[in-house]
Amino acid sequence: MDNVISVKNMRESDLFTINTGTSGRELMKRAAAGVYNSVKWRGTIAVICGSGNNGGDGYALAEILFDNGYSPVLLRLSDKLSEDGAYYYNCCKNKGVRELYCDEYTELSDYDIIVDCILGTGFSGELRESMVSLIENINRAPAYKVSVDINSGLSGANGLAKPVAVKSDLTVSIGYFKTGMFLNDAPLYIGSLKNVDIGIKLLKKQYYLLDKDELSPFTGYSSVQLTDREFELNYAVDEGEFRRNPLKVVSKESCDSKKIFVVDYGKSKLIIDQTYVYFQSGLIEQTQPC
Repeated sequence: MDNVISVKNMRESDLFTINTGTSGRELMKRAAAGVYNSVKWRGTIAVICGSGNNGGDGYALAEILFDNGYSPVLLRLSDKLSEDGAYYYNCCKNKGVRELYCDEYTELSDYDIIVDCILGTGFSGELRESMVSLIENINRAPAYKVSVDINSGLSGANGLAKPVAVKSDLTVSIGYFKTGMFLNDAPLYIGSLKNVDIGIKLLKKQYYLLDKDELSPFTGYSSVQLTDREFELNYAVDEGEFRRNPLKVVSKESCDSKKIFVVDYGKSKLIIDQTYVYFQSGLIEQTQPC
């Protein structure tokens, strides 16, 4: 079974991997290579880069695309760069990769593929107005859309979009699946999902991803099967808390009632059996290259 982890565990595992001999620059290169190998590239390609390491993944990807005969266009949201992102941006600049500044008014209708490298899994909270407009502009574009690590606007912790997120055809998770990829609003925005292993040393195992044929033992006589809305109405004392912390709320109910809960989010399920937390998702089963 694949691992599913919290954003905090991912951040700490990433730092541990760097501190024990694998540079952040190398991890960024591996992430970009994983994305490159996950897509059948074609036509005109825009890579939209934010200011953090998610943007750095985009710069590293653009360099790989350029080196393989494509002509990506870097759409930059900011002059700010992370340390490792700056390295790959300079590589792109030195090789002559085309770049433009991007905002909510940028014309995106002429691109065949748009790569979303704006906000990573560490994002939470509410998007500012200009970012909402930018993401809505991306979603209107007819291009095939690839989100790197997570769809910009989604919380990697709980899958909430406030108020919107990039609607991808494919999301390429980096390192390990994060909990927010299966909860709340995530199934509305992720078309299909895959993970690429980049050699992150996982500090602790937390949750597990079930294949479809492994789900049946959890849907037997003793389980409570219901939608997220049904759980919210019938079990959640505080509906807002259930949305913010579904694992905590459902785990408590499972322990108190000594029952297995299977909470259906549409394309994904949260399964809690008093001891373990599992996820199962059709988003992964339907993943196909574009």
